[in-house]
Amino acid sequence: MTAANHYFVYVIRLSTDALQRKKFRDENPQYIEGFDCFYVGMTGRTPALRFEQHKNGYKACGLAKDFGVELMPQSYGCINPRTYVEAQKLERRVAKRLRSRGFAVWQR
Repeated sequence: MTAANHYFVYVIRLSTDALQRKKFRDENPQYIEGFDCFYVGMTGRTPALRFEQHKNGYKACGLAKDFGVELMPQSYGCINPRTYVEAQKLERRVAKRLRSRGFAVWQR
């Protein structure tokens, strides 16, 4: 890992209770009932530390804080670390791929 390549894309599995939030439901009209829900983000920290920060409310996405269950390294492990610009693009690409398979995804 070089100094420039220290950004990580990460995926958090959310409880399907996240679907109670209208904004989340509205963001995912393609969602297939019974499939998982995910939060996709990027960070300059390790994914494990960022997940812990979400759960503790530090710069947290409300969905990750309230409904985050676990990290899903099988969804991102082989693509990290990256430059900031690469991580931004990959974050969107991972979210799009998950949505195209019928999962509900939150990504900004």
